[in-house]
Amino acid sequence: MTISEWMKSAQEALEQSGCPDPAVDARWIAEDVLHMSVAELRFEGQNAPEGTQLARMNECLRRRLEGEPVQYILRRADFMGLKLYVDNRVLIPRQDTETLVEAAVIALQARKHPRVLDLCTGSGAIGLSIGTLVPGAEITLSDVSVGALEVARRNAHDLNVDATLRHGDLFKAVGREKFDLIASNPPYIRTSEMEGLQREVRFEPAIALDGGLDGLLFYRRIAEEAARHLLPGGSLYLEVGQGESRDVTDMLRDNPEFGETGILKDLCGVERVVWARMKQE
Repeated sequence: MTISEWMKSAQEALEQSGCPDPAVDARWIAEDVLHMSVAELRFEGQNAPEGTQLARMNECLRRRLEGEPVQYILRRADFMGLKLYVDNRVLIPRQDTETLVEAAVIALQARKHPRVLDLCTGSGAIGLSIGTLVPGAEITLSDVSVGALEVARRNAHDLNVDATLRHGDLFKAVGREKFDLIASNPPYIRTSEMEGLQREVRFEPAIALDGGLDGLLFYRRIAEEAARHLLPGGSLYLEVGQGESRDVTDMLRDNPEFGETGILKDLCGVERVVWARMKQE
């Protein structure tokens, strides 16, 4: 079997299994196992993979056909142009979250050596992306999951970002520390919707997904506590689920220490990020 024949066969099998992106997943598996670029796959397409390579590709395909996300199989995810290590201890970074990172980077442009907290960091995607894009930023990554912090630590090392890691439940992890910017993608799926999630999403850690009865449990806590951890003029950026932006904005407006609030849409036009800015003293 040639490389091209394997990719065609894999794509067809993935399509029949209900995979949302069969061509992309087949290509990712081939790229990873064969250590080839897209162009090289096309150029070498009539060649046959080695026996061990074919066995590895088929094993990856088997796991993907069972619903396991390709990012977990290959132990990597692409985010903001970075390659991150991921496994089933952390949520898979998604393109939707890049909207938050881009906005946070803009908000930090006027600050020298800003202190940034990535709350509920998971893989570290948000904080480490900011760390690579904002020279001099002091990055803190916090999470209640020890496993997630191990993944974030590995990514910080691989990306050569000097980050401080903190373990704890939301702001308990950082004591009385204050920051120029707090960014977070907290759990926001309603508990009643957890069982009906797409099969791929059900492989991801429930602790990073379940946002309580109405999906807003963590936003209430963040809205109540965040101002105590922000410096004057500091900003809070939160990713929200579809249909949650107005409720979260109202929570932040109820806090008199915030002077401005706003909502940002992602590339699909969904209201994806809610932000608030502290009043200047």
